[in-house]
Amino acid sequence: MKYFSRLLLLAAISFVSFSQADAQKVCYINLEKVLNTVEDYKNAQQEIDQIAQKWQQEIDREREKIKSLYNRYQAEQVLWSEETRQKKEEEIVELEDKVREMYEQRFGPEGALFKKRQELIRPIQEKVYAVIETYAVERGYDFIYDVNTAAGLLYTNNRYDKTDDIIRRVRY
Repeated sequence: MKYFSRLLLLAAISFVSFSQADAQKVCYINLEKVLNTVEDYKNAQQEIDQIAQKWQQEIDREREKIKSLYNRYQAEQVLWSEETRQKKEEEIVELEDKVREMYEQRFGPEGALFKKRQELIRPIQEKVYAVIETYAVERGYDFIYDVNTAAGLLYTNNRYDKTDDIIRRVRY
């Protein structure tokens, strides 16, 4: 009898769990695909890419200068006094430090590129998130997942993909 009660309790818990799971409405979207349909997003991304490319070229030019100075140092150091060699080494190290600092200021985690990306992209993302929230409330969804996140779904049924619905709403 004890075994039967446990089995009945387990069945009741399973039934409640499954019936509660059925009450939730879930869908997923491809947020990257949605954002790539927004013209402002594409323009902002292009601007960011151009800035990054320009800055990278500046840094590459500075690194080439350092490389040139170092090669010259290597070739001519035997002709210099100890004091001149030390001065040239310090000059090279100082330039390397400046380039490293320039790189960090522009491309680091809190650098200028990150700030520019926040300035240009964040308003667009907020608009899309507002559309997603409105869509979820109107359609009664409990969860909307972004299929591209690291914690993305391992299996999806395409009937739950609402990306195109969001794209239509973002465009209008």
